[in-house]
Amino acid sequence: MDPDIEQSLHELLLRLAGRTPDQLLWRFRDWLGEGAMGTLARTLPRSLLKHRIDLDQAEYRLLVAGLIPHGADWHQVSSTLGVDDVTETRYTFTQSAPEWVNSVDSVSVLLHATLRGRADVGEVRQSWRRLGASGEGGAKRVLLVTATAGQPRLTGELQRVLRVMGDEEPSVEVIPPRFDLPGYHRAALAESELVCVGAAGAGHRLVAA
Repeated sequence: MDPDIEQSLHELLLRLAGRTPDQLLWRFRDWLGEGAMGTLARTLPRSLLKHRIDLDQAEYRLLVAGLIPHGADWHQVSSTLGVDDVTETRYTFTQSAPEWVNSVDSVSVLLHATLRGRADVGEVRQSWRRLGASGEGGAKRVLLVTATAGQPRLTGELQRVLRVMGDEEPSVEVIPPRFDLPGYHRAALAESELVCVGAAGAGHRLVAA
């Protein structure tokens, strides 16, 4: 796969976090990690239109660069471009794990064992997401990982780990170098805790602008 196309789609899916239903977003990322570009080209633009998710100019360019070469319907793609500013995140985040997470968090332990000292991985952090300003509803784990290469495949790998551990719609945000964090990620990062550090180390920390 063309690495530029792959990176365009990975960055687009990062920007869609918090705006796209979890049950769709994790699947899109899984397909990207597996190289299923034809499937993405058929389903992603249609899903954006169905759920009325408008793209700004930068996101639209990423969609065009990523999917038009793989046969996406040009009319559907062009219809995703919105005229309004992207809506700010409707979630709140906290470092505090919900009561149902044991004092020894098995997911964090497994992530630490899997990613600590791993090549291309910088920081691994996690936050807990709730819906609305008052934080109503159930809490959901959001992983924030810096990686210098292979971001789509690492995303897919970590999604599979979380699904085995019981999270059917995992939220895994693998951040490439020099990526301008959207509001969703800045909010999650501000209320996150460190899980472990990979071999890329402190030189690839997550920083909220």
